[in-house]
Amino acid sequence: MSDSQVRIAAGNTIRSLHAELPVNATFHIWLKATKPDVSGSLSFSNVRGKFGEVSVTNAEEHEFRIFHVFGGGSVELDYDTDRTSVSVAYWFALADVLETGITVLHTNPGNAPPKIPDSYHFRPPFGWMNDPNGFGRFGGRPHLFYQHYSHGLRWNTMHWGHAVSSDYLRWRHMPIFLFPSEDLTARPDKRGGAYSGSAIPLADGPGIRVFFTEQVQDRIPEQQIQLTATSSDLIMAGDAHVILPYRPLDQGLTADFRDPYVFRGPDGLWKMLLGSQSDEGGVVLLYETRDYTAATGWTYVGKLLVEKHYRTTAIECPCLLPLDGPATDPATRWVLILGLMNSEDQSTRRKNLTMAIVGWFDGRTFAKEFEQELDFGTDNYAFQAFVDGDAIVGIGWLANWADTGPAIDFPTAMTLPRNIHLSAGELHTPPIGAAESLRSHILDRTRLAAGEQVSFINGAVEILFELEKPGAHFRLKLQHPTVRLEVVVDDEGLAIRHGDDAAESPHYIAKGARPKRLRIFLDYGSIEVFADRGRWAGTKRISGFDPVQSARLIAEAGAVLHATVWALKP
Repeated sequence: MSDSQVRIAAGNTIRSLHAELPVNATFHIWLKATKPDVSGSLSFSNVRGKFGEVSVTNAEEHEFRIFHVFGGGSVELDYDTDRTSVSVAYWFALADVLETGITVLHTNPGNAPPKIPDSYHFRPPFGWMNDPNGFGRFGGRPHLFYQHYSHGLRWNTMHWGHAVSSDYLRWRHMPIFLFPSEDLTARPDKRGGAYSGSAIPLADGPGIRVFFTEQVQDRIPEQQIQLTATSSDLIMAGDAHVILPYRPLDQGLTADFRDPYVFRGPDGLWKMLLGSQSDEGGVVLLYETRDYTAATGWTYVGKLLVEKHYRTTAIECPCLLPLDGPATDPATRWVLILGLMNSEDQSTRRKNLTMAIVGWFDGRTFAKEFEQELDFGTDNYAFQAFVDGDAIVGIGWLANWADTGPAIDFPTAMTLPRNIHLSAGELHTPPIGAAESLRSHILDRTRLAAGEQVSFINGAVEILFELEKPGAHFRLKLQHPTVRLEVVVDDEGLAIRHGDDAAESPHYIAKGARPKRLRIFLDYGSIEVFADRGRWAGTKRISGFDPVQSARLIAEAGAVLHATVWALKP
């Protein structure tokens, strides 16, 4: 429980944040001085008096400094807004934060999250977010880490944010997990930070080992190197050390060397995938180690894949998982998922595609059987997955670099979590079964199928309908305040039509798709389409947070067998 107020004291504007806290609370506070050569400060007090004060002397645009303060009770946090800017303040109790999460006391307007309580997609509690990192089940719980910058809604020096869940859908926000190096923190002009990576369980006890790319702009000889760190409490990472300080020699690679994904190979050894680029195209690099802890001994095996499609530059966020059997069985098929950085399908104008390649992996080489796009909407990017029991679970960034830039505030979400499996020789990516638990109540069973307009009470809706035959033509017209939005099946395939100018908007289409069963999730700022239980998936971010207000399904008489509209609630 917290509140805040602003008062005038001795000619200064004092802001006070008040909270009733347990005695063992920990505060994380980011602040900076607002003026050069004038220090800023923030004090902590309770009924027993002042128990802490922190101060800063910098006034750089992005140079907020974090402070850890311990104390509890009825607490007042006071600072002079003329001298001090506080970006983020939250508290937590270390003993039970995994069960309760953090409590945010304050964010600036420029990094505050959107106020959309009915939204069911994962969003950060403040600031910028992009790639999912370290996605996995640890200590019995699903954990999601992600690329994060706390102090604005634009990309900047990267940290790892963190959340935990029991069902992949309802998340508790954790303290910031991984910080950039002190060199970057002290030099905000040198962009970079703790870039994307992965996590595995610790070999000799509870906790995790994380792997990530550190980037420092203009660092010589390598801008991007690979680091590892551990966390025994699953709350914050310890000190990191370098495991790969250089790219492989004599491989014709650019400076791109990023996004380590670590997993067990069929030979029992830890493997690592990294994305890079060469004159031939995007490259997936393979490393391995005989160290059972995966902390040391990483050696280069070779180029696992060279990707030449769509004028791809570097490969981003590769991951590789066994699909239809145990990793140790030579007959098991594997799926290799990779982001094609700067790619463009010129026939549709879609950019930054994500591919899924199915084949066999023997621990050192990958033999392709077939490939398909992971998502025809392209806003399921930087997808990361892991094997959870007997199922693959994955999640992606619900956005695309083609739509953002350094001068654009860009609040985003993660996609609905998805399973991945083979069916009849095709890759399917349906939403996880727990997504049905989002259903609150039925809005309609008859009117949509009859061609009537169905209004929604808010922006969180699931639409489920089945066609009389595969590929039957229809148009699902979705009324949105600012954009044209439709889901269509015609002779060309299954498409999401988005935007006001068809000549300029990319054509989001699964060419040749002839689905029979459609499942469509609407939320504030997004649409996700799953056809024939995930045989085709299309994800599109919608700018802003205006809700879709209603839907009308246009089809020939008898083409729609039935349709149901559900209101959703997180």
